[in-house]
Amino acid sequence: MRVALMIEGQEGVTWPQWVALARACDAAGLEGLFRSDHYSGFDNPSGGSHDAWATLSALAAITERIQLGTLVSPATFRHPSVLARNVVTASHVSGGRVELGLGAGWHRGEHVEHGFPFPPTRVRLEMFAEQLEIVTRSWAGEPFDFSGRHYELVGADPRPKPAGRVNLIVGGTGLPGTVEPAVRFADEYNTPFISPHDAAQRRAAVVEACERAGRAPLTFSVMMGCAIGEDRPAFDRRADLLGALTGTRPEAGADVGVYGTVEEAVQRLREYEQAGVERVMLQHLLHDDVEMVELIGRELIPALA
Repeated sequence: MRVALMIEGQEGVTWPQWVALARACDAAGLEGLFRSDHYSGFDNPSGGSHDAWATLSALAAITERIQLGTLVSPATFRHPSVLARNVVTASHVSGGRVELGLGAGWHRGEHVEHGFPFPPTRVRLEMFAEQLEIVTRSWAGEPFDFSGRHYELVGADPRPKPAGRVNLIVGGTGLPGTVEPAVRFADEYNTPFISPHDAAQRRAAVVEACERAGRAPLTFSVMMGCAIGEDRPAFDRRADLLGALTGTRPEAGADVGVYGTVEEAVQRLREYEQAGVERVMLQHLLHDDVEMVELIGRELIPALA
């Protein structure tokens, strides 16, 4: 199983914190660093957020090895031609180390706050499906026209193309509105905050959709909350800090998430692996805690190998 870090960038993460986290991931052996794409905070509304793709392009210039991407960019924030070019820019800065996570968008409050339209779910899913097609065709070699319900492009041939192939991730909860477009255009399906048992069922739905379409299965990944300690006191300290931040203290061995000592975390990740999960993005909310990132690289990842 591959392991990456996921940071909720809207929770007041400062640039020095981004630099420390990215360099820790790079040095510790994590596969990648992913970030949310929100503009308004939830746990820390006053903290603010740097733009996701501006952040990733900047981090691309100061890292050497890790993958960098969004979980996930909402279709409501950017025109697909702008999004495609954002990704290409980060791809060239990084030498081909970026991934795009794309979703339909869900948080009404930040759309109202920033003046973004927030149409009904059905319309957002239509926009999302059209964006998937436009982004993938923008990265391909041939000029194209596109005429959809929400976007129209004539003679599109954006240059430059990405520096290598960009892994395209769809984020969703296993329902047809995200699964069916993912089967057509994506490489990976990511689902958040789910137990191993439910992950197996959700993966089965994605695999079945791939089989109906006659394509190879999508990579199946999850994004999960985490707090991991080298021993019980270290876990308890991190769990207490998370409780103070979010209002809910995680318990070791909770059904959803990766919480406990390294040994307990390895056991839980094995359960996700048995459910068909191929990659996990560990949500790390304690942005000053670089030591946990180092612990994941030093002890957790080798134990999973």
